[in-house]
Amino acid sequence: MNRYSLWKYALIVLALLFGVIYTVPNFFGESPAVQISSAKSTLKVEPAVAGRVDQILKQGNLGAESVAFDNAGSQPSVRARFATTDIQFKAKALLEKELNTDPSDPTYIVAFNLLPNTPQWLQSLHAFPMYLGLDLRGGVHFLMQVDIKAVLNKRLQGMQASVRSLLRDKNIRHSGINRSGDSIEISFRDADTRNKARAALGELQEMLLTDAGSGDDLKLIATLRPEALKQTQEDGVKQNISTLSKRVNELGVAEPLIQRQGADRIVVELPGVQDVSRAKDIIGRTATLEVRMVDESVVRGTEETSAIPFGSELFKIGKGAPVVLNKEPVLTGDYISNASASFDENHQPAVSIDLNGDGGRKMREATRDKVGKAMAIVLFEKGKGEVLTVATIRSELGSRFQITGMGSPEAASDLALLLRAGSLAAPMDIIEERTIGPQLGADNIKKGFDSVLYGFLAMAVFMVIYYQLFGFFSALALSVNVLLLVALLSTLQVTLTLPGIAAIALALGMAIDSNVLINERIREELRAGNSPQAAIAAGFDRAWATILDSNVTTLIAGLALLIFGSGAIRGFAVVHCLGILTSMFSAVFFSRGVVNLWYGRKKRLSGLAIGQIWKPEGDVLSTSGKAQAKRDAK
Repeated sequence: MNRYSLWKYALIVLALLFGVIYTVPNFFGESPAVQISSAKSTLKVEPAVAGRVDQILKQGNLGAESVAFDNAGSQPSVRARFATTDIQFKAKALLEKELNTDPSDPTYIVAFNLLPNTPQWLQSLHAFPMYLGLDLRGGVHFLMQVDIKAVLNKRLQGMQASVRSLLRDKNIRHSGINRSGDSIEISFRDADTRNKARAALGELQEMLLTDAGSGDDLKLIATLRPEALKQTQEDGVKQNISTLSKRVNELGVAEPLIQRQGADRIVVELPGVQDVSRAKDIIGRTATLEVRMVDESVVRGTEETSAIPFGSELFKIGKGAPVVLNKEPVLTGDYISNASASFDENHQPAVSIDLNGDGGRKMREATRDKVGKAMAIVLFEKGKGEVLTVATIRSELGSRFQITGMGSPEAASDLALLLRAGSLAAPMDIIEERTIGPQLGADNIKKGFDSVLYGFLAMAVFMVIYYQLFGFFSALALSVNVLLLVALLSTLQVTLTLPGIAAIALALGMAIDSNVLINERIREELRAGNSPQAAIAAGFDRAWATILDSNVTTLIAGLALLIFGSGAIRGFAVVHCLGILTSMFSAVFFSRGVVNLWYGRKKRLSGLAIGQIWKPEGDVLSTSGKAQAKRDAK
């Protein structure tokens, strides 16, 4: 009756093993470290940088405990671990000097960091400690609102320019192209011309065309298709997130959090950053793009040895070949309305560029007489320019053109992202700002840990006093619940915040409530005259429905917080939902396994150590077997 199958005990053992392995990393602490990441949008940290860092440290007699390349996050980096903070400070100064030969134009960002001391064999099992949120570590929090209307307006401007350029190229006359709200009105004098325009504009697949007007005032109304409109908004927010990620990297933050919240909001959390004004300055920084013509008066291969002509300057294509460009730009990135990865007529990777009306006009004027000549796209950040690509002009360019010769779809996608991410897709307003000091974060950790610990001890003591041995089983199940919850949070790499600690405390209370229901149900069965073995079986079985109902309804509330909440509320909801799942396992499945293991093999069981059983009329039934004897005597 009260015996578990072997596979159930095996499942309990596996759960405990999982809990121990993935909870233990949180107790190893952290070591001082230095993180090396890229300071430029066009440069990615490669594994070879790790070897270079190791060599620099050895030459400076600053031995690192480990130097490793980390490609797990959005920005690849190299991390060097040290034994003391003194070595950490010296290593940072040395690496900044050796890696950045030009301090005014740094190639790499060298930042302080802390790395977990988790043993390698645990790391190989992907067992890492939990991330600590801003309120536990200290730093700066921004909640930013993206101006979606500005994103849409920019897209419509580009679409209007594309329509005008395409009709001009097809030699289709019109009476005017005007914006009307979120649509574009194209006027015609006769139906035949309108039909020709409709056929020509079919190339712009993102547009939805409808007829309007009558007589000699015929119109085509062009609007963005719903899927294109949604994609435009998505791209706008993603572009801002990408741009913010690159800018935040300059702050040297070890583990910044930049994520979308809702349809048009972005959360930026910078742990360890206390200089709010500098953080705002970096986030608001702009990168600019310029299109320039190559100065072909300089012979290829002699750029670095020849005299640079007046009105030109020397650049490098990435970190490679030099190229001399005219100082006067053809146009800047302000005229780019959209950039996307695509394929050319030979099915080779390319980047499609959309310019607004003024940009299209400037591009036509600049390239009309320069077919066959080379043109370069330059990215400027912090006053320093770097050539992204050099391409040959095949024909007069307008509002839409392609950059070919990208080599791979990945390179095309990266360049398209860079062209879009040179500046923010739309303005953003900071609607929420918080600064938390590191000392306050440490105090929050201590207070949060103490609250959970003392709450656990208080519940355990009460359960043991009131329910005796069954109370001990309940306390044991409660500890397993904490073990599994922390293991899950560590496995999922959930960022633990102060509301998350509150959710852990709440999960403990809900878990012990399930054990109270089970214990009281067993008491009721004993009070009704059932044998101890039957009381155990009936107690667990009949309490299960109540436990399931209460946990499911609470889980629904938690999921609602998770779906519709934001910020700290979502952090609470994540831990809350996981805590419900672990409590159902520990309070029901695990605790019954322990009870079955203790009582299940006893054939003659006279009583249960579950505390005093009070009858309604005031008699007390003990649990030492006398209660059963008294009933037998009656």
